[in-house]
Order: sequence, then C-alpha cells, then structure tokens
Amino acid sequence: MMNLNLFFHHSALLLLFSPLFPLNLMAQPPTCSQEDRAALLSFKAGILKDTTGILSSWVGIDCCRAWEGIECHPKSGRVVRLQLQRSQQSVGQALYMKGTLSPSLGKLQYLQVMVLSGMKQIYGVIPESLSNLGHLTQLYLENSLLEGPIPSSLGKLTSLVELSLSGNRLQGQIPQSLGSLRNLIQINLGRNSLTGTIPSTFQNLHSMQLFDISHNLLSGGIPGFVGQFQNLTYVDLSNNQLAGVLPLLLCSLPKVLDISLGDNKLTGLIPSQIGNLKSLNSLSLSNNFLTGSIPESLGRLQKLWYLNLSKNELSNRLPNSFRIGLPSLISIDLSYNYLHLDSIQDWIKEKELREVKLAGCNIGGTLPVFTRADLLSSIDLSNNNLTGNIGDFLTNMTSLEVLNLSDFLQKSSSILESLDISRNKITGRLPQFSEATSLTYLVLSKNSITGQIPISISNLATLEKLDLSRNQIMGALPATMGEMVRLLWLDISSNKLTGSIPATFSGLSSIRHVSFRANKLCGQIPQKRPFNIFPAAAYAHNQCLCGRPLPPCRKI
Repeated sequence: MMNLNLFFHHSALLLLFSPLFPLNLMAQPPTCSQEDRAALLSFKAGILKDTTGILSSWVGIDCCRAWEGIECHPKSGRVVRLQLQRSQQSVGQALYMKGTLSPSLGKLQYLQVMVLSGMKQIYGVIPESLSNLGHLTQLYLENSLLEGPIPSSLGKLTSLVELSLSGNRLQGQIPQSLGSLRNLIQINLGRNSLTGTIPSTFQNLHSMQLFDISHNLLSGGIPGFVGQFQNLTYVDLSNNQLAGVLPLLLCSLPKVLDISLGDNKLTGLIPSQIGNLKSLNSLSLSNNFLTGSIPESLGRLQKLWYLNLSKNELSNRLPNSFRIGLPSLISIDLSYNYLHLDSIQDWIKEKELREVKLAGCNIGGTLPVFTRADLLSSIDLSNNNLTGNIGDFLTNMTSLEVLNLSDFLQKSSSILESLDISRNKITGRLPQFSEATSLTYLVLSKNSITGQIPISISNLATLEKLDLSRNQIMGALPATMGEMVRLLWLDISSNKLTGSIPATFSGLSSIRHVSFRANKLCGQIPQKRPFNIFPAAAYAHNQCLCGRPLPPCRKI
C-alpha cells in the first residue's frame, strides 16, 4: 500500500509538469508596481529627445522585465535600480538624452541605485525630492548639464555609499550636510563650478576611499583631516584655487595610490615626510608655487610610476636618491622650475620611461640618447640649450632596434605620440619619415634646422600639429603635405621657403590655424576655405603672395 505522503507528493509533481499547469507562472517575478511605473513614465516625459534608444523600450506595463536600465526586487516587484549609462568615450558620440530630471524620481521609494551617466544634455537642477530615497546606496548624476546648487537635503541619504555629481555645471558651495553621510566611501564632485572651501564636516567621512573635487573654483587650504582617512586610495583636488602649505598629515595615508594636487596656489616646501607614502603610484603637484629642493625621500617610493612636479619654483639639483631609487618610474615631468640640471642625467636616459618632460630645465650639451627609446610615447625637451643634429637624434631613438633613419617612426618600432624639442640650438636637416600611426604632435620651432621639408613628411598621416617655425628651412613646400588631412595646426613661419603654396593644400579642410608668415613665398593662396578666410597676417611678409585674404593676383 502506497504511503499517503508519497502519493500526494507524486500527484503534485504530475500536476506541476502537466500541460494543464502554466509553466510561465513558475518562479516568475511580479510586474513592477503601478506607482513605480508612473514615476518612471514621468521621468520619460521630461526627456524631450533620446538618441540612445533606451527609453524606446519603456512601453507596456512590465517595467521589471522589458524596460532597459530597470531592475526590480524579485519578490516585491518594486524598482531597486535605475541605470542609464553611456561611456564618454563611446563610439556613438551623437548618443544623448535631452531634458530635465523629473521630481517624480523621488517617488521610487525602494530605489537602491540611481545611475544617470554620460547623457550629456540633461539640464536643470537636481530635484530636492531625491532626498526621499532613503534606501539609496549609489547616486551617480554625471557628465551632463545639471546646474544650480547641490541640494543640502542630500545629506538625508544616510545609506549612501557612493556619490558622484561630476562633469556638470553645478554652482555654489559644497553643502556641510554631506558630512552626515558617514557611510560614504566615494565622493566625486569634480568638473563643476563649485566655490567656497572644503566643508569642515567632511572630517566625519572616516570610510572615504575616493575623494575627487577637482576642476572647480574651491579656495582655502587643504584641511589636515584628509590625512585621517586611513582607507583613502585616491585623492584629486587639482585645478582649483586651494592655497597654503601641504599638510603633514597628508603624508600619513597608508593606502593612498594616487595624489593629484596640481593647478592650485599651494606654497611652501614639499614635506620630507612624503617618502612615508609607501603605496603611492602617482603624484602630481604641478603648477603651484612650491619652493625649495625636491626631497631626497621621494627616491624611496618603490611603487611610484608617475611623477609631475612641473611649473613650480623648485630649485637646486635633483636628489641623489633618484639615481638608484624610483624603480617603477615610467613618467617624469620636472619642466619649468628653477632646476639646474646642466645635462640629462644617465639614470633618466637608462630607465624604461614612457614620458620624459624636462622643458626649461637649463639643460645643455648634445641631444640625449635614450637606452629604451622604443618605449617613449612623449618627449618635451623644449626651452633648453641642447645642441646637435636633429637627424642623429631621431636615429638614436631607434638605435636599439637597429633601424635605419628611414625606418624611424614606423609602427612596428615606435609608439611615439608627441615630440617637442623647440627652443634649442638644434642643427641639421629634417630626416626622411616613414609611415607612423602614432605621432600627433611635432614641434621643432626656434632652432637652426636647415635643408628642405622632405616629401616623405606626408607619411606622418596622424599628425595634428606641425610647428617648424623660426628655423632656416628652405626650398619649396611639398605638394604631398596636402595629404595630411588630420592637420589642425600648421606653422612654418620665419623660414626661407620659396615657391608657392601648393593647390593640394585645399584638401586640408580640417585645419584651424596656419602661418606662412615671413618666408619668400609667391603666387596665389588656395582660394578655398579655410585658407581664403584666415587673417591676412598669416601670409604677411612674403615675396608676392596674392588672392584672398590678400589683394587679388595681377593678371598677366
């Protein structure tokens, strides 16, 4: 006789999998609540144009399973996530949403995550009603056109862990109330127009890991309590108007990886205690008013790969510790201080660096030979007293590859993107150029370069800026330069160039700045935009150039 419990269990299974039992009722989440759906539709109504296509899926009654960017609780059907996100680097640059943020968003009372990022054209103010979202843990309203003040009522969102309002047009002071968000581990208010000082209440944010208030108009000093954020890994206060000295407590962050304080008004010395930041990967103190010597302790930072101390008032020589220290360094910028390097030190030439920027460092001697020139992506040695032959310098940059001069800048041998050795005493001729897909910026102005511009210069197909001004270059302009269609800036002024401006230059339709000034050019200027609408000064002091914007050419 069958056990009665087994009978009912067996019968239930048969019923469950029988054709009469609707399988779509099994473990299916409920549709979203009517209240949440109405709030979302009010948001949609405030968006006047949507080229992303996201909101076109917001039709029907089931916003939980069919609407893009919406996620619901699996049991209650209440909306817990609203995530509309487009990368700023996405290929579809025309993708955006245009409109305002509806106050109805504040009715999504169970919402935990709100991400509206990269929509570009969402304008107006941040609704006060968002302070009603008591369950919110993440709030991202980034990279759009939001304006007005940051609502102080956001300080009521005590569950908030991550807050980012970056990349908008927000104004006014940072509310003191944000210091009540004691669970915050990330705050990003960068790239706005915020004023005032860093709120004193931020000292309550002991869990902070990421702190970014860069690219604003903030003033006052850097508060010492920033050094008390023991979990802080990333701090960016750059591009503000912060003044005063670097607080010593900033040098006691045990986990910090990245410190960026550039483009402020900081004064005083770089503290010697900065060598205590054992985890530091990246340090930028550029464009301030820092004085004194670079501390020896910097050389003890074993993990530092990026160092930018440019545009300060630092003096004396480089620390001896740099010669044997900084084993991870791949990028160094010491430009425009009061340093007296005399020559480029061997440790700089021998390290496996990607970026070397030593402009205005009183460097003399011949152009350097970098041991691992094949790794370099950016070089700036401008405003020094270097001598030597430009062709030799370019050859030496690929000498380890055993490449000829004609192979310089070839894709397989170099990732060089930017080369600036202007304002030196460089002599010799320009080399022949083979195809290079990386170089976008070539500045050789204010030297003593002679010879002609080689026809092969057109092989630099990705070049956007070319400045050969104030040299002694002669001969005709190669017609092949008209093939350099990505050029935005061309300056070949103050040379000894002859002949005409080739008609092929009409193909440079993207160019925004030219100067042919002070040469010996003659003939008609290409009579197509933009060449015929550039200022007349761009063509002045030549032999006999004519045609708009200069007087008409004479008929023979």
